[in-house]
This record gives sequence, structure tokens and C-alpha cells, in this order.
Amino acid sequence: MISALNQLVDLVEWHLAEEPDVDGLAASLGTTEYHLRRMFSSLAGMPLSEYVRRRRMTVAAAAVVRGEEDLLSIAVRHGYGSGEAFGRAFRAVHGAGPGDVRRDGGPLRTQPQLRFRLTVEGTHPMDTRLADRPAFRLAGHAARVPLIHQGVNPHIQQHIAALPQEEHLRLKALSDTEPRGLLQVSDGVDPDAREGSELTYLHGVALARDTPVPDGLDTIEVPAGMWAVFRISGPYPQALQTTWAATATEWFPSNPWRLRPGPSIVAFLERADDVSTATCELWLPVEPA
Repeated sequence: MISALNQLVDLVEWHLAEEPDVDGLAASLGTTEYHLRRMFSSLAGMPLSEYVRRRRMTVAAAAVVRGEEDLLSIAVRHGYGSGEAFGRAFRAVHGAGPGDVRRDGGPLRTQPQLRFRLTVEGTHPMDTRLADRPAFRLAGHAARVPLIHQGVNPHIQQHIAALPQEEHLRLKALSDTEPRGLLQVSDGVDPDAREGSELTYLHGVALARDTPVPDGLDTIEVPAGMWAVFRISGPYPQALQTTWAATATEWFPSNPWRLRPGPSIVAFLERADDVSTATCELWLPVEPA
């Protein structure tokens, strides 16, 4: 995976003026665009699309400062159809327009070329199992919420708090297959995992495929497949978010599996009354790499 990510960085560098063919690269490496983008965003701390934009504007800024070409020529050479579109992108990265930077020499915010390297991690074993599950469905109450990488997501908190206590109990009683109990489900996540991008959050339970779904509940159909299940104990949500990051830095690079499209699921096994600590399982859909 480290080699694949570095080849992706090289692909971006060779095609800064156009959209890189991530799908073609992934296919040539025997992986998928979905997995490559998710691993990039997890390890780089930014979506691939944001990295491409920053690198493009870093290289463009050098041409702007040199002053050897007019600004429209620089815009076109870097993949923009108009000076206005180029100016907006330039200002978003550098905080100033290209004309101002040409006159004043700055400000400039440089994005260095990334290089991924293997470091020694994994001093703490990850408690993981693989589960081959038939098709099932998730049923509960869904809402569209923004993705937040660190800390408590207030939009999810508000969604759960709006449900009466008896509804939590009713949902829990419906659960009849793994993952058991009340679940926190994230579906439709942007492959780049851009913070602020919208996803579908569902508070509910897993039902066998032939179990009738009561009226008034939203559903997500989940096809048959393999799941990597990570058991986590500690402060919530910090321990869960740390494990999420470790799947990218430690588990996937060390195991012959890759992410496949599908919902990620958190199943609570135990938790404090104020949910400050919890023991839970993180279910991620995977396939052989």
C-alpha cells in the first residue's frame, strides 16, 4: 500500500493540469479507486482532491512570481478555462489573488510533494476478527449529517437525542443478527472522506434479510461479504477515532484486505451512562486485496 500511495503521488505530479486517472492506476496495481482514495485521505490527513488543488496552485505560484507569462496563459496551462476560475482557486490556497502575488511576491502557501514511508508501528496489537456475513439489512432512523473527523459530532448527537427512550428500547429488541444491539451506521461516505462532506447516519439495528421491517423505519440493504471487526475499549469517541486511523496506518498495510464500498458500523457492547467510555466493535466492509 505504501508503494501504491507513492505511485499515486507521482501520478498527480505528472498530470497536474488534468484530473489524474486514479481508477486506471488502481486497476494496474490490483486494488480499487475507492480503497486507494480512502487510504490516501486517512494517511495524508486531507482528501486527494485537496492535495491535487494545493500542488497545482503551488506549481502555478512559481510561474506567477517569475512573471514570464501572462496570467491567462498560466491559468490555461494549469487546467483552468478562464482567468476567473484560476483566480478563485489560487486565492483559496494562497489567500491572495495571482495579480497581488505577482506584484508583491507573496503571500504563498506551499504544499510540498508528499512521500509516504513505512515506520515501525503496531507495538499494541489490534483486537480484530474477520466475519463472513450473508446479506442483511439495517433498520432505524436516518439523517444526513456532515462528516467530522475528531471529537463528538453534534449533528449525530442531536439526531439521537431527539429519539424518545422507548424508541431506543424498541429498536434494540428488534435486533436479530450480527452486528448485535444498537448500532451507529455511516453510509455513503465520500471516498475522499472530506471533512464537512455529507453522509447518511443511521441509528438502528441489524435485521436478517427475511425479517419484516416495522413501518416508520429507514433501511439500508447490505449485500453479503466479508467484514473486518475491530474491538475497542476506552474513552469515547477518542478510542474509536484512534482505531479508525490505525486501520489505515497499521492494519490494512499489514493484511491482504482492502476496503470495499459499504456502510461502516459501530456496535456498542458496553458503555458508561454518560457514554464517556465504551467497549464497542467497528465493522468495516472488506474484500481480498
